[in-house]
Amino acid sequence: MYKIVFFDIDGTLINEDKQVPESTVKAIHELKKSGVEPVIATGRAPYFIKPLAELLGIDSYVCLNGGYAVYKGEPLYHRVIAKSAIEALVELAATHQHSLVFEGQHTFTTDAEDHPFVNSSVSSLKVDLPSYDPHFWKTNDIYQIFLHCEAKDEHLYESLLSDFKLIRWHEHAMDVLPAGGSKAQGIAAMLELLGMKPEDAVAFGDGLNDMEMLSYVGFGIAMGNSHQDLLPYADHVTTHVDEEGVRNGLITAGLL
Repeated sequence: MYKIVFFDIDGTLINEDKQVPESTVKAIHELKKSGVEPVIATGRAPYFIKPLAELLGIDSYVCLNGGYAVYKGEPLYHRVIAKSAIEALVELAATHQHSLVFEGQHTFTTDAEDHPFVNSSVSSLKVDLPSYDPHFWKTNDIYQIFLHCEAKDEHLYESLLSDFKLIRWHEHAMDVLPAGGSKAQGIAAMLELLGMKPEDAVAFGDGLNDMEMLSYVGFGIAMGNSHQDLLPYADHVTTHVDEEGVRNGLITAGLL
């Protein structure tokens, strides 16, 4: 019944220790053998996911919360943030001494050297820290930004919500993407390319940035370790990522 499956990474394909459970590796390979296409759908940038994609044998992905999509190695969708909107964010963040990280297609940079919030949030992803280049956004397409502040300071950015969507993913960091942006946009572009409909697709996720994706596809699966606010958007809640959550969800969907 389903032809393609979109998988979030953190908390879905990998656990808290950033390891892929062996049951998940086997399930993905079994899924591929059955002729169903596995695709990564993540808030992470392309340069953060290469080892995982190679391990699982996946060459199609929706990255940067829908901002950049690739099918079998070929880019198919781009969604960049307007320079004018970035400039307003840069000015406001500087006023409150909040650091930013700018994510481009091939690399990412920060406007603050050795900032503790940048270090703690980015290090939690088990990737290298960004280089220092506060002007990177002026000459490069930016698909997503990390805004580093605590939850108590989020209200300081309400004036920018007509241009941006803010999604918290770490106690010190939020994803900043264009207003209305989501993984569902990149997924829609990929399905159109493949001549598929949303009802042909399954998606797995666990976080606040997975709401639109789970709602959009034919069968949305929330992990057992999901944020509670995601659950109303899912058609099914599987087990924890470390309790064969991906395998069990694929079985429920009739794909294994």
